[in-house]
Parts: sequence; C-alpha cells; structure tokens
Amino acid sequence: MSIKEKIPLYDQLVIPYHIGKAALWGARYGFPAKKLTVIGVTGTNGKTTTSFMIWKMLNEAGRKAGVMTTVGWGVDEIHEQMEHMTTVDSKLLNSRIKTIAESGAEYLVLELTSHALAQHRDLGVPIDIAVMTNVTHEHLDYHKTFERYRDAKRKLFKKAKFGVINADDPSAEYFESDIKERVSYGIEYGDLRADKVKLMPDGVEYVIPNENNLKIRTRIAGKFNVSNSLACVAVGRRLGLSDKEIQDGIYALTEVEGRMVKIDKGQDFTAIMDYAHTPDAFEKLLPDMKKATKGRLIVMFGSAGGRRDPSKRKPMGEIAGKYADVVMLTEEDDRDTPSMEILEMIAEGARESGKKDDKDLFMIVDRPTAILECCKMAKKGDTVMFLGKGNEKTIERADGAHDYYELDEIEKALKKVVKKK
Repeated sequence: MSIKEKIPLYDQLVIPYHIGKAALWGARYGFPAKKLTVIGVTGTNGKTTTSFMIWKMLNEAGRKAGVMTTVGWGVDEIHEQMEHMTTVDSKLLNSRIKTIAESGAEYLVLELTSHALAQHRDLGVPIDIAVMTNVTHEHLDYHKTFERYRDAKRKLFKKAKFGVINADDPSAEYFESDIKERVSYGIEYGDLRADKVKLMPDGVEYVIPNENNLKIRTRIAGKFNVSNSLACVAVGRRLGLSDKEIQDGIYALTEVEGRMVKIDKGQDFTAIMDYAHTPDAFEKLLPDMKKATKGRLIVMFGSAGGRRDPSKRKPMGEIAGKYADVVMLTEEDDRDTPSMEILEMIAEGARESGKKDDKDLFMIVDRPTAILECCKMAKKGDTVMFLGKGNEKTIERADGAHDYYELDEIEKALKKVVKKK
C-alpha cells in the first residue's frame, strides 16, 4: 500500500493547504517564535491550567513570559480569547506571538490542540519543551480513531528538544519513544512523583520524594491539579528555577477563568463552575467532589452537538450517574443537532447508573433555566457543579452563536435564590 493510500483523502487535499497557510503567515510575521523559548502544552484535559501555572511561575521568578491558551493570551495583561478554539489559526497565532515577542518576553507558554498539530498551525514555531498532560477520549469526530488523535499530539514531541510526560497515562510510552531527552511525572509512576497527597477545599498539597522532599501547594482544588503542578515542577527544573521559585510560582496562581471557580452570593450551598466536558475529566473530578460534599452532589452538564463526537455522551452520563446524587442535563453548544437527541444519549448512561427520570435525573434544554432549577433544589451543605462551558462567551444553537457567559447566569440564579430565602 502506498503512503497516499494510508492517508485519508481529506488530509491529502486539506493538509497541504494548512501547511502552505502556516508557512505564509510565519514568513509574513518573520517567524516571531524563534525569538522566544517556547513551552508547548498538549493533552486532553489540564492544558489551560498547566499553561497558566507555568506562565505564573516564570513571571514570579522574574522571567518574563507570555501565554496563549483557550482562556486568553498576553504577557502582563491577559487579553480575553474570544475565538471558540484553543489554538487560533496560523495568521492570528503568528500575529499574537509577534506582539508577545515585541513586549520583551523571553518565554512563551503555548497551549496546542490535536487539531492545531494535525493541521500544522505550529509550523515555524520551535518547541524547546513539550508537555503532555494526558490523552483520553476526545475529538474522534475529527480524528476518527483514538490512535490518530494520540498521534496528532505526538507531533509536538517529535519536534521538541525536551519532553515532560505524564507517566500515569497509558499513552506515555508512545510519547517517550518520540523524544530522547525527557522527564516523566505522576502520582503512581514517573521520575517526579507526588507523595503524601493532601486534598483540601482550596487546593492540594504534596511532597516530591528524592527531590529534597520538595513541598508543593496549589491554591486551585482538585486531585488533577497534583498532576498539573507536577508538570509545572518539571518545566521549572528544566529551566533552572530554584525550589523556592517553583514553590512560590505555583502557589501564586489563585485561579484560572472557568476552571474550578467557586461562586458565592450568600447561599448556604457550594456552587462551582468548571470546563470539564469529557469522560476522563468527569472521572477525575466527580469522585473527589463527592467525598468533599457534606450534602448532595448536584451536577449539571450537556454535550456538544453538530459534528462533535457523540460517543462520549453515554459514558459521561454513566460517570455522572455514578457519583452525583442529582443529574441535570441541558444544552451545551447543541448547534444543529436536536437538543433532546443529545440529552437522551447522555440520560441512557445515567439511567444505567441507577438514576430515575424526574426523581434524580432531569432534562431542561434551556441552560439558564436549568441553572436556576439546580440552585432552587440545592439545600444547605450541597454542592452544585455547572460543567462544560467554563470561560466561553457564547453558546451555539441551531440559529448560530448567542452571547452567553456561564458565570453571569449562575450569579443571577444565586441572587434570586438568596433573595427568596
């Protein structure tokens, strides 16, 4: 079989276009990334938080760094990312990198998706350090198979000088085979391992044995932030930061927009907004939140429509049904897919985990209404989690994109509930 026969026809036709476009805009802007030390971060979950941790650590240590992520981009001031994508097109990518380089930055922390890597949007961007957070089920609507999805992310390591790899991830060996100079990290495995892990409502704490028992504390909650911060430690070590610079830099990050954001408007229950929208993210997040909740755990979410991967819907329902006491299903960028079609696919999984319609499983298509109903049903000691939208500023329906910001809707609902009480 020839090489061309092995490559899908779509890629044979479209990828050369993307390569040409990336080369053109890279040249037009003078390949600005060559002036910077670039840390590329890829993975299914945790990319944005890990990127911001690294960015914060470097700037706190006096090493001026820029960052480009799903949430925003910039150096000292973070500009809001309005585009509905993580890695922008090659023209905007090079334009923003040039702005960052001209600001006097030495480093760039660049979040890179599988789409961007498959389409060579990073052409002309030299990668000094590549970071892999994890690789799980996502974007199979585009890549068709998990192997193609994983291999798209591996492209980052094939061009990098040094790799930072999550040894707890089943795909770690593939990434390790792509790069000679590397370090691994993890809770169970890896060169840098977390020990004596302590999960707290306002962060995580652990020590790294055989590394002077380096004590790390984050101010962002969730067990997954043990892994995210370990990746940050590995980058800091590679760049020659001291233990204190690493510790202080990680601790300095207090929040990332749309990630594990607690909203308090005087209610007697906990309200948290997060971007989690994959089965793996649910599996990492919900068990910890269940343990940390005195009352009931109420979870609200949906799943993207259009041509997005439908195979993750039932597993997300199963996981939510397993750990949450109440599951509320709602719209989440349904696009041209009938909303109830999406919700029924998720509900199938929740029902298999024991949830019953109109008892502990509810479906309300309109997201703001679903948010209000979740707040109304919450009692003292409960935790309500609003998942899937995070920092996004629009919601996509059949007639196009509408202005929408989850935080605003949650705050409005909480104010109504508190006022009535």
